[in-house]
Amino acid sequence: MNVQSSPNPPTAAETRRPCANCGAELLGEHCYACGQPTKGLVRHFSSIIGDFMDSVFELDSRILRTLGPLLFKPGYLSLEYFAGRRVRYVSPVRLFVFLSLFAFFAAQLRFDAAFDDGQAAAGQVVTVAGDQAGGTPAGGGADSDADASADPDATTGEAAAPGDDRQLASMRQAITVAEVERLRDLALAEINEARAEKTGVPGVDFGLDISMDVAEEAVKGEAANRIREIEGALAAGKPVTVGPAIAMNDAMSFNGKPWHPTENPLVIDWLGDTGNAWVNTQIGRAEDNVERIKEDPNLLKNAFLSMVPTTLFVLLPLFAVLLKIMYFFKKRLYMEHLIVALHSHSFLCGGLLIVVILDALSEWTSAWAWLSRPLGWLEIALLCWMPVYLLLMQKRVYGQGWIMTILKYWVLGTCYLVLISFGATFALLASLVNM
Repeated sequence: MNVQSSPNPPTAAETRRPCANCGAELLGEHCYACGQPTKGLVRHFSSIIGDFMDSVFELDSRILRTLGPLLFKPGYLSLEYFAGRRVRYVSPVRLFVFLSLFAFFAAQLRFDAAFDDGQAAAGQVVTVAGDQAGGTPAGGGADSDADASADPDATTGEAAAPGDDRQLASMRQAITVAEVERLRDLALAEINEARAEKTGVPGVDFGLDISMDVAEEAVKGEAANRIREIEGALAAGKPVTVGPAIAMNDAMSFNGKPWHPTENPLVIDWLGDTGNAWVNTQIGRAEDNVERIKEDPNLLKNAFLSMVPTTLFVLLPLFAVLLKIMYFFKKRLYMEHLIVALHSHSFLCGGLLIVVILDALSEWTSAWAWLSRPLGWLEIALLCWMPVYLLLMQKRVYGQGWIMTILKYWVLGTCYLVLISFGATFALLASLVNM
């Protein structure tokens, strides 16, 4: 029986390829002599897209091997990295950048959807009815006319944001301490009500809390100033003068007077002329943006959420410093603590992304309780899993006993909460100036 022999396989000499640039023999996908890759741009577009995603985000099969351990195996990725098994997973920096950008972009879209659906989320959070802004008390009475004259919104019926300049103008026009205190308490009650009516969007509520804190301090400060003016006039036997209704772009004040770039600028002695000029320029830009924000609160929300990934990236090295201090006697390198910080923040951003998605799905399927309710349970379960995950990660990576781990976990959480508060405040101010 004749058996047809297969053709001889090509020899090594026949499979050698020269570099198109320098002619050196190629031993891989890059020329060892000149460094030119074998792949150029003249090829299928789909492969170019794949190379781009791989270069920027390492989005290939490694993402699947990374996300599972990141979400459900606390500390696993960090320990794998320390053990030298790195190439099979997405690098910590790229993982954090990818998840943080997508998480806060999704939060922006989710919050916008609430606006577009006609739910007036911003109005629910920062506005109240005109008859509640210091106007006529329930039941009327002898104070009705005085209240209407003290509150410009009582006659127009326009909605007033808690702590906005119209409410502050009402206090400036009050002529008794009791009236100032009544307007102050009413404005503070509206702010507390606004706090209770949050959007339910993770990441956004924190920024709204800060804006409510700013409004609360403005109301308290203006009330205290007006009470001092009234008491001073009464002590001197002089008539109580009515304060002017300051325009919206004069809402900021220093030294008890409206801010002005030349007549009443903010002056910080140690900054010098150049530094103070820059600070007052930023204040002017912020005041210009206040009117835009009142017309469209989305502007501040979008600017704030866009700043959050950058803020977190700046805080990451500081969190690694805290880990270094807490585990100083472990003799670990600072970069090891930074890897732990990157993985923990990546988990939080990934968890936030899933929570936003689950929240949206739960709302979209609200007509089907059998589907919407389990989605809500998953969202709650994931929010509960986040602090537990971080505790287990700290225990697994650093290998201390439970008592010391819980103690250091509490100290780290408290210190980092302070850093986050400063970072969020800075991000909010930067957003107000640069949006």
